[in-house]
Amino acid sequence: MSDDQRTTPSKVADDRVSLTSFLDYQRATLAMKCEGLTAEQLKERAVPTSGLSLLGLVRHAAEVERSWFRTVLSGEQGAALWPAVDGVFGEFHVDDADVDEAFTLWREACEGSRAVTDAFKSLDDTVQFRGEVISLRYVLTHMIEEYARHNGHADLLRESVDGAVGE
Repeated sequence: MSDDQRTTPSKVADDRVSLTSFLDYQRATLAMKCEGLTAEQLKERAVPTSGLSLLGLVRHAAEVERSWFRTVLSGEQGAALWPAVDGVFGEFHVDDADVDEAFTLWREACEGSRAVTDAFKSLDDTVQFRGEVISLRYVLTHMIEEYARHNGHADLLRESVDGAVGE
């Protein structure tokens, strides 16, 4: 892994800046965990008891970004980038996956998510989705949690792949 290029969130920012900064920090952490690896290493299921790979996590992040920001908050319709296979999220099936495509789609999804976030005046603005009221604040908080959990997986995967450790 290269030197840490992430921007540390402010310790005194308002809620909106704090949430968006922490989300961007978590996004950058996933990218950092994948830096410098070959396609084969990114696809490696490095933990014997799990089907997870770093590339699968990147593809999953792209799907989750699109789902929460585009589908839930913006009301857009769209098919999954990687349809389910045998009842398992398709993004985790990476044997024949295109690494460049996955990272491009993830980066595009993140940019789209930022644009959706910017379109909301307040963190407390809400949408109706499948009978529930959901705020931008909830989605940002949930996405931080989503990335943080999977970045923990990425830590273990990266260490198993090439021994690299660190935040």
